[in-house]
This record gives sequence, C-alpha cells and structure tokens, in this order.
Amino acid sequence: MIWFNKNIQLKDLAVLGKNTMTEHLGLQFTEIGDDYLKATLPVDHRTLQPYGLLHGGASCVLAETLRSIASAFVIDHATYLTLGIEINANHLRSVNSGIVEGICKPIHLGNALHVWEIKITDEKGKLICVSRLTVMIKKR
Repeated sequence: MIWFNKNIQLKDLAVLGKNTMTEHLGLQFTEIGDDYLKATLPVDHRTLQPYGLLHGGASCVLAETLRSIASAFVIDHATYLTLGIEINANHLRSVNSGIVEGICKPIHLGNALHVWEIKITDEKGKLICVSRLTVMIKKR
C-alpha cells in the first residue's frame, strides 16, 4: 500500500472538495486501492466545450485533482508538502454525455518527485484521455 495513512477512506477525500471547483463540476471520488485512486466526472453543461464535447480542461481538472489528492496522501504532511510542476494530457477520443472515470496510478514515488499517470475512460471503458503529472515533494 502506498498511502501514508493506511486507514484512508473515501469520506476523507470527499471533504477536500467542499466549496471548490471539483464540487462545482460534480467530481466524485469512487474508489481507493492499494496503489490507485478513482474518481468520476459528469459530462454535462458544466464540463462541455462549445462543440458539445467534454472540454479538455475538464479532463485536466479530473487528472490534476486525482494526482493532487493521491500525492498528498502518500506523504507525511507534518514534514512535507506537494507542489504540482507539470501536467500533460493526450485527448484520444471525444465524449458528449454520460460520466467519465479517471484512475490515477504512480509511475514513480521518489523522495523529491512523484510522477503519476491518469487514464480517463468513458462509460464503455474506452480510453478518452491519458495524462501524466509530475509533483515536487518539498520539506516544510
């Protein structure tokens, strides 16, 4: 298990989105595994771009939120903090309705850097976006 707090639960994550963009967009954490975190995002009026497709920025919000929460729960907050330093996203397929799901897994969990991969799929399990994020770990 990668989590610093071995007793982490979904309710611990839900409170972090209160009164934030993630709450406004309807993002919901759905599963915590030994080495992954999952969340969903609705494809609706809040997350569409003018062509009626999921906005690439909404996919990035899902990826960034998953990464932020995952990195934050891997470290000891009394000693360290996490700072996102890079995000990239490849938008592979469009989606215009329903719900998308993101799964965040570590590629590298070092003392100075974390690198995460987030795969976002549609309701049929088709890959719509792949994102990679890098996080700097800094001593307080």
